Amino acid sequence: MKLINKSILTAVITLSTASVYYAQQVQDTAAKSKDIEEVILRGVTDIAKDRKTPVAVSTIKAAQILERQGNQELVEMLNTTPSIYATKGGGGFGDSQIVMRGFESRNIAVMVNGMPVNDMEGGTVYFSNWTGLSDVTSFIQVQRGLGSSKLAIASVGGTMNFITKSADMKKGGIVRLGVGNNDYLKTSFAYNTGKSDKGWSSSFLMGRQSGSTYIQNTDYEAYTYFFALGWEVNQKHNLQFTITGAPQWHDQRSFAPTISDYIKYNPDNDGTPDRTYNSDWGYYTNAEGRRVALSNRSNYYNKPVMMLNWDWTFNEKSKLSTVAYMSNGRGGGTGDLGRVNGRNLTASVNGVPYFRDAQGLYNYDKLFAENAAVNVNTANAGSTLIRRASINSHNWYGILANFQHKVNDNWNFSIGTDNRYYYGYHYQVISDLYGAKGYKDNANKNIAPNIVTATSDYKKLNWNPFGGSQVPLNERIGFSNDGEVLWYSGFGQIEYSKNNLSAFIQGSVSNQGYQRIDEFVQDGITVQRNQTVNRKTGFKNIFGYNIKGGANYNIDENNNVFANIGYYSKQPFMNTVYPSNQQVVNPQLTNEKIFSAELGYGFRSAKFNANVNVYRTQWKDRALRRTITVPNVTDAYAEMNGITEIHQGVEVDAAYKLNNIVEFNGMFSWGDYYYKGNATGSTFDGNNNPLTVAGDSNTTTLYLDKVKVGGTSNNSIPQMTAALGATVKPVKDLSVYAGWRFVGKLYSSIDIATFSNPANQERGVLKLPDYNLTDIGISYKIRLKDNSKFFTIGANVYNLFDKTYIQDGATNNFVKTVGDFTTTTTGGVTTTAQQKYDAYINNPANFYNGIDTSNRVFFGFGRTWAATLSFNF
Repeated sequence: MKLINKSILTAVITLSTASVYYAQQVQDTAAKSKDIEEVILRGVTDIAKDRKTPVAVSTIKAAQILERQGNQELVEMLNTTPSIYATKGGGGFGDSQIVMRGFESRNIAVMVNGMPVNDMEGGTVYFSNWTGLSDVTSFIQVQRGLGSSKLAIASVGGTMNFITKSADMKKGGIVRLGVGNNDYLKTSFAYNTGKSDKGWSSSFLMGRQSGSTYIQNTDYEAYTYFFALGWEVNQKHNLQFTITGAPQWHDQRSFAPTISDYIKYNPDNDGTPDRTYNSDWGYYTNAEGRRVALSNRSNYYNKPVMMLNWDWTFNEKSKLSTVAYMSNGRGGGTGDLGRVNGRNLTASVNGVPYFRDAQGLYNYDKLFAENAAVNVNTANAGSTLIRRASINSHNWYGILANFQHKVNDNWNFSIGTDNRYYYGYHYQVISDLYGAKGYKDNANKNIAPNIVTATSDYKKLNWNPFGGSQVPLNERIGFSNDGEVLWYSGFGQIEYSKNNLSAFIQGSVSNQGYQRIDEFVQDGITVQRNQTVNRKTGFKNIFGYNIKGGANYNIDENNNVFANIGYYSKQPFMNTVYPSNQQVVNPQLTNEKIFSAELGYGFRSAKFNANVNVYRTQWKDRALRRTITVPNVTDAYAEMNGITEIHQGVEVDAAYKLNNIVEFNGMFSWGDYYYKGNATGSTFDGNNNPLTVAGDSNTTTLYLDKVKVGGTSNNSIPQMTAALGATVKPVKDLSVYAGWRFVGKLYSSIDIATFSNPANQERGVLKLPDYNLTDIGISYKIRLKDNSKFFTIGANVYNLFDKTYIQDGATNNFVKTVGDFTTTTTGGVTTTAQQKYDAYINNPANFYNGIDTSNRVFFGFGRTWAATLSFNF
């Protein structure tokens, strides 16, 4: 009841706001260039045009998002697109992950109105920062492979461009209410003024959603705001200002439990996994004697973005488009830090988890009691076990300019620049003392061991669009290091078009400078890697470039073919430049090299459209860092270098319009992604000390040659996907749709311990069970006498048949063979390897759908639903 009252209050507030926005309903059909140009900020978006731009492209329009998203993650809308795999990750709000042609989001160029938004230090995209995009997006264009963007961005897997609505759209508004499983409740109000006689226009949206997801204890609260102001000064100058943000907090499931734990902690005790199980939370008893849920893993963030677009049309041949932007993000994520009585939160005693109860949840009463007994004044540093918040804030400023000139009817060229400045703040603070009187920290070498008692509440959202101040140094624990990034680039493109032939060649150069600033080292005294280091490293500048080209030929009005080819010299991420969280530049630093080529064919007719693409990408000298799980070690990680990957495959997508009532669509993608040659890997604990997890050294050879490409976190990569869908419109304004999709050749995440053993090279990455899902939905418009005013009622059911499936894997624990056991003698009794194997293989509790239950995985959601009611006026 409290949740509903709060949401109704939010709706009343937003309804009473003099606001501007129009949620345009666009028919869910193949996008045409003219349709797209009517709803976008035209400056630097680089939208691909059908039968002209030689790239593999798919477009998701606003109508499909509004009708079918419901309470799904926005990127899940792309799951019916060839070679794309989007999941909910751990299952928390906004914790989705996406893979394109076998490449994860950090190697996919994600843009908003043509503006790059990948993190400038590590390329990561946190989709929880962008949950508001679903309310303000006109369409999403996905360009798989090289893409058509002129910018110096390494779109190894492809490009995702979210195009928001512009200010000068048709006058009108919309009020929306959404409900769904697990108390999902979403309210929003939007309005658009339309363009005045003097060229002014504005748009506004406010929204709120809350509830929890299908997973245990994943409560969340999120807001969305959007404001756009446009001024068409005259026929030569057009200005558009936009500000949007989505402040949110959400409790998470970050750790992937073992399959055996999903089964063990299922309250039904029927031998099946409890897909909702979350091991990252528990209960404590408060002063009133009431049990209160407490999450160890949570995320909170606000990443407002302000953009000013200026289009200057010199004449009918020349135009300059410029966008200046700013984003000051504030927030972080929580987890545990420290030990109490020598135990961390996941410690076990005699094989039994010490801080867990019979339901597999954290026993916070036990933890609080042990923490309370510690005298932090006399205890050693790190002798209490607390919840920390790792801050990952930033200030980001950029300017992007693109000059276009039409030489004649056949030739045109573009030149421009993309310049960015980024300053990232990274440190830890206390989020919850878990009953302790304080936390003694000795990580800052510039002060004596420091007892910190100040805590921060992650549910108090930061609404400041300019970011605000940082926590003082004496309240920081664990680490405190900043990253400063300078990016300068220039690009150029020449295009040719005549009759049925269109072609382009594009090139760009860039300089990326990284500086690491560590507030906890002693300036000029601390020694790392046998070098005396300073607080500031100075900038390490790295040059990069790319060149690509392509051509499209329209054979006739139905058939076209295209080809593209390109090469990237991509700068490594910051944690490769300064490895092991230290101030010393990597002596083996080298750019990553990507070569890609693609051929495509398209067919267009009144009833049937189809595309076929064949591609191959080679990625050399890849470096990556991933978190690893080591017993009794907090925040362990691995650094892998010298990786070469081959990604190649075939994609098919098609749509068939039987008549005005029935339409079909489908896609199929098949990939062959594998590692070429071996690599090296090193492992460290959370304090950056060398950590041995295999063999007798923390550095080892990774035997990866011919092994299938796996995920680099708690995620998996499929190499075959398919989808079929149908839409039926039996009467005017009624739409019924159903979709089926298949995921196969799904490979788990790679881990350093498995592939340091050459015997595991032939086994490869663990292949997870194939699965298929079915979704259905319905939408109906109720029109008033004035056709511009109508209600829309919609409902969706996801995973209609409640299929139990594994969406992501985190480990590679294969079904054991006799060779995995040894003969032992205990107390005079000998047990042979064969006897141990027989006991293992004949115990059904050791297996689930053909894989070992010791594997850590994320199960997908069961059946979920959402319904919406909206009023357009």
